[in-house]
Amino acid sequence: MSNPFMQIVEPLDSNQPEKKFFNVSKLKDERYERLPFSIKVLLESAIRNCDEFLVKKEDVENIFNWQVMQHKNVEVPFKPARVILQDFTGVPAVVDFAAMRDAVKKLGGDPEKINPICPADLVIDHSIQVDFNRRTDSLQKNQDLEFERNKERFEFLKWGSQAFHNMRIIPPGSGIIHQVNLEYLARVVFDQNGYYYPDSVVGTDSHTTMIDGLGVLGWGVGGIEAEAVMLGQPISMVLPEVIGYKLKGNPQPLVTSTDIVLTVTKHLRQVGVVGKFVEFFGPGVAQLSIADRATIANMCPEYGATAAFFPVDEVSIRYLIQTGRDEEKVKHIKKYLEAVGMFRDFNRSSQDPDFTQVVELDLHTVVPCCSGPKRPQDKVSVSDMKTDFETCLGAKQGFKGFQIAPKHHSDRVKFVYEGSDFEITHGSVVIAAITSCTNTSNPSVMLGAGLLAKKAVNAGLTVKPYIKTSLSPGSGVVTYYLRESGVMPYLSQLGFEVVGYGCMTCIGNSGPLPEPVVEAITQGDLVAVGVLSGNRNFEGRVHPNTRANYLASPPLVIAYAIAGTIRIDFEKEPLGVNAEGKMIFLRDIWPTRDEIQAVERQYVIPGMFKEVYKKIETVNESWNALEAPSDKLYTWNPKSTYIKSPPFFENLTLESPPPKCIVDAYVLLNLGDSVTTDHISPAGNIARNSPAARYLTSRGLTPRDFNSYGSRRGNDDVMARGTFANIRLLNKFINKQGPQTIHFPSGETLDVFDAAERYMQAGQPLIVLTGKEYGSGSSRDWAAKGPFLLGIKAIIAESYERIHRSNLVGMGVIPLQYLPGENAETLGLTGRERYTIIIPEELKPRMNVQIQVNEMLCIRFSKAFNKLEVLHNGIFGLVTGMVVSICSYGALAW
Repeated sequence: MSNPFMQIVEPLDSNQPEKKFFNVSKLKDERYERLPFSIKVLLESAIRNCDEFLVKKEDVENIFNWQVMQHKNVEVPFKPARVILQDFTGVPAVVDFAAMRDAVKKLGGDPEKINPICPADLVIDHSIQVDFNRRTDSLQKNQDLEFERNKERFEFLKWGSQAFHNMRIIPPGSGIIHQVNLEYLARVVFDQNGYYYPDSVVGTDSHTTMIDGLGVLGWGVGGIEAEAVMLGQPISMVLPEVIGYKLKGNPQPLVTSTDIVLTVTKHLRQVGVVGKFVEFFGPGVAQLSIADRATIANMCPEYGATAAFFPVDEVSIRYLIQTGRDEEKVKHIKKYLEAVGMFRDFNRSSQDPDFTQVVELDLHTVVPCCSGPKRPQDKVSVSDMKTDFETCLGAKQGFKGFQIAPKHHSDRVKFVYEGSDFEITHGSVVIAAITSCTNTSNPSVMLGAGLLAKKAVNAGLTVKPYIKTSLSPGSGVVTYYLRESGVMPYLSQLGFEVVGYGCMTCIGNSGPLPEPVVEAITQGDLVAVGVLSGNRNFEGRVHPNTRANYLASPPLVIAYAIAGTIRIDFEKEPLGVNAEGKMIFLRDIWPTRDEIQAVERQYVIPGMFKEVYKKIETVNESWNALEAPSDKLYTWNPKSTYIKSPPFFENLTLESPPPKCIVDAYVLLNLGDSVTTDHISPAGNIARNSPAARYLTSRGLTPRDFNSYGSRRGNDDVMARGTFANIRLLNKFINKQGPQTIHFPSGETLDVFDAAERYMQAGQPLIVLTGKEYGSGSSRDWAAKGPFLLGIKAIIAESYERIHRSNLVGMGVIPLQYLPGENAETLGLTGRERYTIIIPEELKPRMNVQIQVNEMLCIRFSKAFNKLEVLHNGIFGLVTGMVVSICSYGALAW
C-alpha cells in the first residue's frame, strides 16, 4: 500500500537527488520539537513504514502525541532497521528457522519464504571458554578447543548464512557482539534502498542496549520476537515513558567509568525505570566519551529500563572517525540528523525535550565502587567492601547473605598447588577476570588496568598462581592498543594473558578451577570470590565454586587479584609487600584520569580499527575451512547432540486451535524473588550428576565432551533436562539450594526434570509459583522454551522481567500476575494445592481470569494473550499486537 506521508520525502543533498529522506519537519507539527530524541526515532520509523496495514496513520498521531499518550498505555508498532544475535541465542533462532521451513513444506507452502526480511547480523562470541590461562599460548589453545567442541554448531551456522538471505555471520575469534556492534556494525544512519533513516536495532541479548551509547536506539528482545522482526513483523510496544537523566559536574580524578555506571545502576533501580526509556542529557554527558556512554547503556538491563539512550552529538561524530568509519558517510550522518532535528548539543539547555520525569546525578559525587556479591544493582563503595562482605557472611541466606555461623568466619584451609603451600578462607579471590563488552570496549579502563599493572610489577607485586586470572578483550583493537602502548607485558606478568575474544567468564564460560582449589573450597565450605569486569554476577553464573561474585572496573580486578582477598581495606592495608619489605598501597599504583587519557589520545587511533575490521569476516582460517551443506532445507543428523529439529512445529496446523482451560495442575516449583534466567536455564557448566549429563552419557559422551548448556541450545533434549538445573536454585519445597523438587503424587524428592517427566507421563499439567522480578537477567529463550517442554502451562508471579515475560508469551506459557498487594503468602498458598485456571473463550489483554484452588479458593489474576499462527503468505510469525501492552502493565500474556 502507498505511504500517506510521501509528500515529505525530499533529497538530503541536491548533488545526490536519488538519496532521499522523510523530512518530518515539513509536517510543521510543533509537538515534534518537544519529543525526547528516542521517541523521535520511533516516530520516524512509523512515518517511513506507514502502510495503513501494519503501521497506520493513527499510530503516527499517537507518537506525535507522546506527551499525553505515554500515560494511556497506547500500543504502537516499531520496525527496527536491523536485528543482531549472538551464537547462544542465534543457534536456536536458526534452528527454529530451519524447522519452520520443514513445517511450511509439510503444509504445502514454499519453504524459501521463511527468510529474514530485516537484515540480521550474528556474532559468534559465546562459545569460547577459559580452559587455559597464564600461558603465552592460552589464546590459541582456547580457540582450538572452541572449534573442537563446537564444530558441529559452527557448520550449522555457516549453513544458515548460506541458506538464508540477509543474514551475515561474524566468525568466532572476532570479538564480543556488543563491542563489534559499537565499533563496526553500527551505521548510526542507514543509507539503504535510496533512503536515509536512523539506525535502530533489537537483539537477542539483553545488553544490546550498549549501542544506545552511540545514539542508535536498541534493546534486547526475546528470540521469538526477534524472529518475528526478521520475518518482517513490527514489534508492538506500549508507548514508553521517558525518564530524563541529567548528568552534571566532572568525575573525580581516581574514578572510572565503571564506578559511574554502577552508581547509575543503583540510582535508577531506586528510581524505578522498568519498562521505560531512559534518555541522558545535561552538560555532564559532554564530559563522557562514547565508550563511557556505552558502558552506562550496556548496564541498562541491570537497572531495568528498556533502553538507555544518548542522542548523537559531536563526540559521537568524532568516535565514528576514530573507529575508522568512512568520513564521507560520517558527513552525511551528521547532515541527516541535523535536518531531522536529531543532532544534540548537550550544553544547549534549549534543546532539552520534555520528559516524563527528570532525575539528576552530579558526577563529582561518584566514588570507586563494586557491585555484589550476587546482584549487579547491589553497589558497594570500595572503602566499605571489607565490612560489607563480612556482614554478608553471617547474614541470612539471600541476596546479601551466606548464613555462615560466626565461629566459622575465620576458617582457613591449606592446600598445595604446583609444589607450594597456600591457604584460603572466606573472601579469598579465586577468579579475577577482565572480561565482558561492558568494560573491554572502553579504552580508558583497559589502559587504566594496563598502567596499574605496569606500576604494580615495577613495585614488585605479584598475583598468587592459583588465582584464575584472564583477559578476554571485546575486539582485536583492544589487544592492538594495549600492545602498542607497552602495557601488555605487565598484564601478562601478573597472569592476565589474552585468553580469547568473547564473553567468556561473564557468561559463565570461566572454565575449571585448579582441583586443589576446588577441594579446599569444598572442604571448608568456603565463600570463595570471583571478581570480574562484567555486567552479571548472579548466583551460579560465573562458576559453581564462587558463591560471591563482584563486578568491578578492570583496574580493581587486578588490585583484588594482587591482594588475593576481598576482605581488605585499601586505605589502611597494603596490597602486598615487595622483596625489599616495602608495603605497597593501592594509592601508590593507581593511575589518574589524566594519565590514562594522555595514553589513550596517543595510542587509540583510527588505523587500528580499520586494520582489525577490514578482515573480520575472513581472518579466522578454521571458520573459512568449514564445509557446510548448500541445501535450502537442513538435513538433520539423528546422532547429533548439538543440533536437533525442535518439537515446537511438529503439530502445526493452518488453523490456530482454541485455548483450553488448565485443569488440576500441580505446582512443580515454589520459588522466591529475583529468580533469574540463569536459575531457570543456566548457560555454563553441565554438572556430572544432572539429568542432562545422564542423557549425554547415554549418547556415548564423556564429561570432557559435555561442553556447556549455552553451547547445547540447539538440542531440546539437553535443554529440557537443563531447565531449573542451576545448583543455586532455592525451591521452597526443599528448603535448601539445589535443582530438585517434590513429586507430590509419590512424595519423592527428584531432580526437576525427572519430576516433570513423571507428571507428563501421567498427563498432569504443571505450574510454577514465584515472587517478584521473575526472569530477570539475560534474554534467554530457553528459560521459556524449557518450561514449555517440561509441561509447565502457567507461571504465577508478583512481577516479571519484560523480555522473559515476552518469551513466555511466545511459547504459550501463561504468565499470570497477582493483583496488586497480593502474593502466595497473603493468599495462604503453599504450592501443595491443585490449580484449575479458567480460560474464557473471548480473551482480551489485561482481563481477569479465575483460578480454582482445590475447589475451595478462588483468586483473580490479570491476563492477556498472544498466539502463533500461519500468516496469509505462508510465513510463520507472531501476532504480537497485544504483547507489549502486556509488557508495561504487568498484565501478562499467553
